Amino acid sequence: MRYLRLYLHFLRFSFSRAMEFRLDFFFKIIMDCMFYVVNLGFYKILFLTTPMLAGWSEDQTMVFVSSYLLVDALHMTVFASNMWMIPFSINRGDLDSYLTRPVSTLFFVSLRDFAANSFINLLMAIGIFAYTLMNLKAPYTTGQLLFYVGCILNGWLLHYVLQMIFIIPVFWTQSSRGFSDFFFSMGVAIERPDLVYRGVLRWLLTLVLPFALIVSFPARLFFGPETPHLFLHLVFVTLAAWGFMLWFWKKGLRAYSSASS
Repeated sequence: MRYLRLYLHFLRFSFSRAMEFRLDFFFKIIMDCMFYVVNLGFYKILFLTTPMLAGWSEDQTMVFVSSYLLVDALHMTVFASNMWMIPFSINRGDLDSYLTRPVSTLFFVSLRDFAANSFINLLMAIGIFAYTLMNLKAPYTTGQLLFYVGCILNGWLLHYVLQMIFIIPVFWTQSSRGFSDFFFSMGVAIERPDLVYRGVLRWLLTLVLPFALIVSFPARLFFGPETPHLFLHLVFVTLAAWGFMLWFWKKGLRAYSSASS
């Protein structure tokens, strides 16, 4: 309950701050809308020339795309602004003030800033996701839908964990971004079904750098016949990545040089 009350304070402060800069608030909403149009339009144009993509029909692919947009909107709303500032907090010694507080430092630096403008776009992403599901021709049960939503939320948390793993090296490199540029370059893989990749690249994206597990695996579990090994792989990799991230974060804190050093 203490963490919940703290997070509610984060929300209140974030919305108050967003309303102080209204032009920036609305500009970011427009920018995200353009991002949605480009992503949806890309696949609409693609299906003018082919009836199937990686074994998926157009309506199935649009559910996949809307799922990716939903994960992206969740990440931009809850985590992205905070993660952008973590390298600066480490390099300038600002992390000192978080280490002395009686709450988890990782919780504080990951969640203190809630992007109010992205919350509006999150509502749009939820609407797009619901619309594509309603247009899906294949039947599905409420249980399948709830399972899919749960897998998507798992993918959202996995996305956060992977980005943190690429940010934590800042403790040693003292760079302004860590390996975030590499993360965003590889993150493009989230926007494509994993079955379009072949060979070593597909193995890399499903096990070593498991970006394909964020949206592609949940979609395959939702569309296809039940494949328990896919679900077990998803759970195992997520737990392993989470455990490694926590270990890596604690190791980074031990290497941290405070502002007073």
